[in-house]
Amino acid sequence: MDIWQHTRGRGEVMRGYFSIGIYQPKYSINIGTLWRSAHNFGASYIFTIGHRYERQSSDTTAAWRSIPLFQYEAFTDFKKNLPHDCLLIAVEQADNAVSLKHFDHPERASYILGAEDHGIPLEILNKCHRLVQIDTPMCLNVAVAGSIIMFHRTLK
Repeated sequence: MDIWQHTRGRGEVMRGYFSIGIYQPKYSINIGTLWRSAHNFGASYIFTIGHRYERQSSDTTAAWRSIPLFQYEAFTDFKKNLPHDCLLIAVEQADNAVSLKHFDHPERASYILGAEDHGIPLEILNKCHRLVQIDTPMCLNVAVAGSIIMFHRTLK
């Protein structure tokens, strides 16, 4: 089996892969929580842009043993290392964002979330292939938002 293929139970093989990460994370604990969720939902890797990971008690499954974390100093470093034909999906509350309810996840995707206090800057949003939002009246914790995105992807 190709390393980028996963099974959905019943022996069915699904193609593609995904990663998820945070731009300028405010709290290190969110990285551990996102890492744990990414491990559970079958992400190929996680990433941070502009922050270094510190071991957190929220990563109770020791996901770091099973799923890599890539750390990028700046968005330009991250973008030039995005896998071939992988779509960059921004997760952000915005007027022009597609509701998660109606979003079709691409086969190969990298989801980028912004920290709770600043979100994703407009210059980065403009470089993303798609923009999706979770319809809630207020912003969510970044690790919770990432977990919802990954769970929704597994449903589709």
